[in-house]
Amino acid sequence: MALEMKVPSPGESITEVEIAQWLVADGDWVEKDQAIAEVDSDKATLELPAEASGIITLKAEEGDAVAVGEVVCLIDTEAERPDGKEDIETYKNPGDESGGENAAPDLDKQNAKQKDTGEKAAPKAETPSKSSTQSQAQDTKSYATGTPSPAAKKILSEKGIDASSVKGSGRDGRITKSDAENATPSMGTPGAGGRGTERKKLSMLRRKVAERLVAAKNETAMLTTFNEVDMGAIFEIREEYKEKFKEKHGVSLGFMSFFTLAVVRALDLYPDVNSMIDGDYQIKHDFKDISIAVSGPKGLMVPVIRNAENLTFRGVEAEVKRLAIRARDGQITVDEMTGGTFTISNGGVFGSMLSTPIINPPQSGILGMHNIVERAVVRDGAIAIAPVMFVALSYDHRIIDGRESVGFLVAVKEALENPTELLMNNDIKKALEL
Repeated sequence: MALEMKVPSPGESITEVEIAQWLVADGDWVEKDQAIAEVDSDKATLELPAEASGIITLKAEEGDAVAVGEVVCLIDTEAERPDGKEDIETYKNPGDESGGENAAPDLDKQNAKQKDTGEKAAPKAETPSKSSTQSQAQDTKSYATGTPSPAAKKILSEKGIDASSVKGSGRDGRITKSDAENATPSMGTPGAGGRGTERKKLSMLRRKVAERLVAAKNETAMLTTFNEVDMGAIFEIREEYKEKFKEKHGVSLGFMSFFTLAVVRALDLYPDVNSMIDGDYQIKHDFKDISIAVSGPKGLMVPVIRNAENLTFRGVEAEVKRLAIRARDGQITVDEMTGGTFTISNGGVFGSMLSTPIINPPQSGILGMHNIVERAVVRDGAIAIAPVMFVALSYDHRIIDGRESVGFLVAVKEALENPTELLMNNDIKKALEL
């Protein structure tokens, strides 16, 4: 009996996935619940487990886009396990080496006989004359040679490639859509060094990220405001308590907990930043689901810290660590990346000094963190050296005005520069649960 394995639904609103990689080969024996494939959705990469044990027959190729509910493979549940098969024997029964009715056929003699028969039956090949070959070559050229199809013409026009530089693989040399898609612009006169190129299809996740980023630029009135933060107070707290914090809670006291709780406080003060547009309506949330942009092996992922307003420093650090590990190991689920009312992106881990982060629709704001550099600042009328970070807030100007956006970022700055009073209620040990 062949069991049909269909693509399960990874989550709401997802109707199609892509076969990223088959982890088994066609005809392999698979065990129930064994991971047989990795599939890419527009939000995450998931493993597809076998629903039964048996011999698998693949019905889709790597890179194929398949609809949710479509059959991707068959599993023969009545097939015998390969481990139980007997070794292949040369003879049907032991002791039949000398011949007899039970002896296995002599394959060498059969092959030799078939070869002789084939040579006798093969007709004599005729060599075409030179004049007939030239005539056929002229006949294959027509008005279609080198002419692109309408779809190919559109693609070549978008790429800025002249049709005369593309060799057609269609009938009579016509340029097909596939020829246009595979065509690459001229890179000029080749130099003396190597000039290899590689054409690789983007994963479904990468394509969806690209689509959403372009949509955010085109469909929102996005602006960015900047400020700088003196991180000296946070450095002092971490220097004094980070070892005790890690020893007691098993997680490091990083910067993300300070930024997350500073954002939660600022969202309370400026609730428009915690809202989104739905047609002609503005939706405001009384909860703070903070999305954390992280770089995973498959690309950008944005897991969500649920109800961050209810978490302490320990809770935020533990959740950030859990989500980061799952994203790095490719185990993040669609549900863990669904939703979110505001996003924090930390380009500083890669050395970025300043950037304009792009909104994560349908959210209306995103905070960009950057690297920390010692800079000259003025304290109490004197110049001092302090660890400074530039921060950026990109926001949707359709529902967030300048007063709210600038006020929000200033509130974040105030909380980070005075965390003991504004984030810890003047009791550091209690806030850190020490």
